[in-house]
Amino acid sequence: MKRRTFRVEGAGRAVAEAVAGELGLPEEQARALVDVGAVYVGGKRCRDAKLRLTSGQVVAVVLEEGGTSSLAQAPEAPTFRVLHEDAEVLAVDKPAGLPAQPTEARVGGNLVDQVSRYLGREAGLVHRLDRETSGVTVFGKSTRATSALAAEFREGRARKRYVAATGPGLPESGKVDLPLSKDPSRPGRWRASRAANGVPALTYFRTLYAGPEFCVVELLPHTGRTHQLRAHLTALGAPILGDSRYGGAARAAGTEAARCLLHAHALELAHPDTGRTLAVEAPVPEDLLRFFTLAGVAVPSGAVPEK
Repeated sequence: MKRRTFRVEGAGRAVAEAVAGELGLPEEQARALVDVGAVYVGGKRCRDAKLRLTSGQVVAVVLEEGGTSSLAQAPEAPTFRVLHEDAEVLAVDKPAGLPAQPTEARVGGNLVDQVSRYLGREAGLVHRLDRETSGVTVFGKSTRATSALAAEFREGRARKRYVAATGPGLPESGKVDLPLSKDPSRPGRWRASRAANGVPALTYFRTLYAGPEFCVVELLPHTGRTHQLRAHLTALGAPILGDSRYGGAARAAGTEAARCLLHAHALELAHPDTGRTLAVEAPVPEDLLRFFTLAGVAVPSGAVPEK
């Protein structure tokens, strides 16, 4: 990847003008880099070529990725499935392996960019799933809808059901009420422990199958913290299969777990326009469904239980 970063000196220049001046590019090309999402201001992607910069702001420009110019990259075909769409809301099934949103490290290759192209405008991301997690992801199609949907999550009104295949040893049901904090000894991991000053996190669960080699579990997170389900299941001694970061096994019962086998199966929240409950469900992908089949249990269905 080829990237240029500079710090703004002085104030008042537009983004495209500053990029053109600092990189020695025609302003038309600088505007094109902004349009394709290759320019970041203060760590956040900027799509407004006329945005006025302030002194000291850091601007990063992704010029090439994988040896290909950001301007030459062809738009990727959407990999998501539309689960629900109306005038205010779009719900999609995010495939495993696709990042939810862009970062300074790359242009394209994420769900927000794909949905934005589908809508023909910037998509209003309401919540995020980890890269390897599949399932229901909701977007607002207007600023008002995005704000209202985000409030459903922020204020704990959205009801969510996840399903996962884990290591053995889970009890029949229960809850994990353990705060989460970053693990200083393992970068990129969160720990579920009362020994640290973490953020509150609460997960209810119901074990659908408990065998000697693996479990299949329904998860009902009351809060929505980063890595909450992954860390809570690890705290129970049954990390998610395929979750190498948290010690999950790569195989169980002779069956491969090539990724973290966690799926956002169902979501219920108030529609921003009508106020009525919008219920969305994403089919369980084949890699996780194999463990349901091995266990001889059905995928949960119907309304998400309230806790």
